[in-house]
Amino acid sequence: MLLTTTKEKDLLVVTLTTKEASLKNSEEFKTAMSQFLEEGHKKIVVDFRDVNYVDSSFLGALVSSLKLAMANHAEMFLSNLNKDVYNLLQLIRIDKVFTIYKDNEEALKQSQN
Repeated sequence: MLLTTTKEKDLLVVTLTTKEASLKNSEEFKTAMSQFLEEGHKKIVVDFRDVNYVDSSFLGALVSSLKLAMANHAEMFLSNLNKDVYNLLQLIRIDKVFTIYKDNEEALKQSQN
């Protein structure tokens, strides 16, 4: 399995359990995110704590999931990005599209406002 989930108040934390977020797991991610939104989750944080590498296919899955979240009046955040992944998101300017938090505690605190 690509991910695990925990619930903290009204925030669903989706932790990626892979070192490489890539083509081989992007469809599984999109399917899971779609399911979470269908279940009615309105605030979802994707935790990248174990991820060292992200390819363009997975970035596409992230953007696709964000669009689906927005269509469902839900919010999607990112957290625990390592330096290389964060720099990649900055380079392609996806950091302007996603709200990115240092860690899940910050995401929980900010999403309660």
